[in-house]
Amino acid sequence: MAAGAERRNPGDRALRGPRRRIAISALSTLVFLGVVAVVLATAPGMSVVQERFFSLDDLRRSLPQVAGGFLRNVQLMLIAEVLILALGLLLAVVRLLPGPVFFPLRMVAVGYIDLFRGIPLILVLFMVGFGLPGLQLQVISTRSIFVYGVISLVLVYSAYVAEVYRAGIESVHRSQMAAARSLGLNRWQAMRFVVLPQAIRRVVPPLLNDFIGLQKDTALVSVIGVVEAAREGQAYGAQYFNYAGYVVAAALFVLITIPLARFTDLLIARDRRRRQAASL
Repeated sequence: MAAGAERRNPGDRALRGPRRRIAISALSTLVFLGVVAVVLATAPGMSVVQERFFSLDDLRRSLPQVAGGFLRNVQLMLIAEVLILALGLLLAVVRLLPGPVFFPLRMVAVGYIDLFRGIPLILVLFMVGFGLPGLQLQVISTRSIFVYGVISLVLVYSAYVAEVYRAGIESVHRSQMAAARSLGLNRWQAMRFVVLPQAIRRVVPPLLNDFIGLQKDTALVSVIGVVEAAREGQAYGAQYFNYAGYVVAAALFVLITIPLARFTDLLIARDRRRRQAASL
């Protein structure tokens, strides 16, 4: 009878393992969070930290001021993102130009990428934000600090994005280029209409990961005087001797970065399923 019951309910045995794993995962998570809560609650300075960082009155009072600065972060990201995508693609294409005649251009692209991948963003911000105005050139030296912030972000992140593009282009099999050339397309047409569409589609997830980092790094432009969320949080702290503004700024960044990270994971999973289906 027992053997017959097992044969009649094979699905129960199949579900028993996943359910047990889910239950263990949930229990271990609750235990971990409980331990963290106990440690924080019993910390000697917890009351001071709660008052200085998590006071509800200060959180509500700082929200409009910090949210106004956060709009500047969003503007920085959106403007820089468009320029980064264009410049990064140009650098990747130039770096992959064949033939000895394009060797100088390839070396310029390689030098640019290596240079700005090696310099921390905060140093680029100092050099651009304080160096370009010092040149006293009519067009370059009279820009706003917002423009210098955008320039710095573009210089650094276009180097990283160029390498993402290059990896995508090189992942497209050479037969694609050969097939396009056999149809009468020249190299530029084959790159534009055949190779790049495939390459860009493959690198969307890593590009989104780069732009998650870009969104967070917009806070660094405050070092040259741009008033954004982090600087507004600092101003609130200086005015009210409370750090709730920093907590609000962090929460606003999280509201953007976490959904974008989950969307990136979704795209990666979908691309993995598509590749597995194509290989069958």
